[in-house]
Amino acid sequence: MKRTDLSAWACPVARSLSRVGEWWSILILRDAMHGLTRFDEFESSLGIAPNMLARRLTDLVAAGLLERVPYSSKPPRYQYVLTELGWSFHPVMLALVEWGSKHLSPAGRAVQLVDKASGRPARIGLVDLETGQPITPGSHAMVAGPAADAVLKERFQSGD
Repeated sequence: MKRTDLSAWACPVARSLSRVGEWWSILILRDAMHGLTRFDEFESSLGIAPNMLARRLTDLVAAGLLERVPYSSKPPRYQYVLTELGWSFHPVMLALVEWGSKHLSPAGRAVQLVDKASGRPARIGLVDLETGQPITPGSHAMVAGPAADAVLKERFQSGD
């Protein structure tokens, strides 16, 4: 089945999914954020088939989220290191951790974010960085932006 290329869509959700919308890719990014860098480390952690892992790593490098860096010349070996763009996915990863922990973990939190200095569990949420106010459906709304195409302008004009 051929996948639709979402990279040229005006919608930022579609464009984001074109880069990281495959679950193996997100799990690879998760593991990279926890310090894994080598093919065999990702393979062992994820239990993923080598051909699938190779494809996903190639895609993440092509998308600019990982960089392929040699660490041995004989034999040639590479590690995969998060780029600045890859690290910028960290808040999205934290949001997935929070959502999954809150709504999909009936036994309780298996993973949580803590303040390093105090050890206190952190509360993850979105705030407006200009005002410090929480972003909620009641206080903020999505609208078509300056670069919106006709489809997005119509979508947000009709309230969908």
